[in-house]
Amino acid sequence: MIQYKKVAFYTLGCKLNFSETSTIARSFEDAGYAKVSFDDTPDIFVINTCSVTENADKKCVQLVKKAKKVNPESFIVIIGCYAQLKPEEIAQIYGVNMVLGANEKFDIVNHIEQLDSTEEVTVAYGKIKQVEDFKPSFSYGDRTRSFLKIQDGCDYFCTFCTIPLARGKSRNSTIAETVHEAEKVAATEVKEIVLTGVNIGDFGQGEEEDFFGLIKELDKVKGIERFRISSIEPNLLSNEIIDFCLKDSAHFVPHFHIPLQSGSDELLKKMRRKYLSATYTNRVEQIKSIAPDACIGVDVIVGFPGETEEAFMETYNYLNELNISYLHVFTYSERANTTANKMGDVVPMHVRKERSKMLRILSEKKKRAFYESQVGKTGTVLWESQNDNGYINGFTENYIKVKHPYDESLENKLQTVKYLSIDKDGLMFAELVEEQVVV
Repeated sequence: MIQYKKVAFYTLGCKLNFSETSTIARSFEDAGYAKVSFDDTPDIFVINTCSVTENADKKCVQLVKKAKKVNPESFIVIIGCYAQLKPEEIAQIYGVNMVLGANEKFDIVNHIEQLDSTEEVTVAYGKIKQVEDFKPSFSYGDRTRSFLKIQDGCDYFCTFCTIPLARGKSRNSTIAETVHEAEKVAATEVKEIVLTGVNIGDFGQGEEEDFFGLIKELDKVKGIERFRISSIEPNLLSNEIIDFCLKDSAHFVPHFHIPLQSGSDELLKKMRRKYLSATYTNRVEQIKSIAPDACIGVDVIVGFPGETEEAFMETYNYLNELNISYLHVFTYSERANTTANKMGDVVPMHVRKERSKMLRILSEKKKRAFYESQVGKTGTVLWESQNDNGYINGFTENYIKVKHPYDESLENKLQTVKYLSIDKDGLMFAELVEEQVVV
């Protein structure tokens, strides 16, 4: 057994990765390791990777170099989606000592402690089609919120996406087991749980249990003030889910993040999405008809093969007219072993960047308009546990980021506030409604 004392973690990518990194970090702490920061001369670096874009792959290489500068004698482990997709390629990166696949990463402590030597690079991964186990995870460390992994994998195989190749088929625990994980979080100081996964609306995969049944049970968990849905496909966001969250739920907040990817039905078909724009419009209208102040975020991909100027403007105009609150804009990136990578009509990179810039500007306009529509109204903020240049920040139920002069007594409290104005950075100034401290 090789003796190590200090371990540091770095996470690339999505909220799901953050929940898994946190769970893996706790397994190290349970084994007697000290969790330290990346710059605190760790003995072990664990880098949890993403592979949605080429930049995420490049970032992994940069982090390995940085780790070796911090501690040239360190032991470096690469896990995550990139590790499952290209383990042998990663093993060739100078400085990497171990590469673990989708299932193997959860047994990382044993893999390290069973080593007799660090001279050879250890590579352990299985075929993703054979991965059937679901490993529950939740993040802990931020006192205010936790990312709870409720589902993993995806059966959709969109033409641009490597996630099914990296994470396998859609799978989850039972509702009872998932509620038990939420109760573990509720036993901490955490006030808000963000439900995360690859395709969370597919919970249950159409069998006896489903996502709607899950959220109804989670809503009963005592000790959690808020549940937030991280992202859900429009074809899986049923009216009964919308109605429950906005009308009947005690704890689910009026904030939905719904991937669109394109406003062009022709491109949606080429992407092999499970809906057309009419379905998306229907979901937005349904949400806003019940809760006009609800926040709606959108994922959109720019520069997909065959995206003509007309198709891009169709997306731009569609989003411009849609009653949404902000965009997450992704510049299309060619990924190996995807159908889209074999398509013709490649959009030049400079055009992709130009279009991305246009949509990011549109996102700022949408967000500004949404914030302005809230000025003079009240909301409930969950204050975060940090002093940000003399201010305390937090998010409201409908995802408005609020700032107020720092007051330590507010940390990790839910507080009713009145929205006053928007600052130069796009945050909402608010005043406390003193008699309305919730918890």
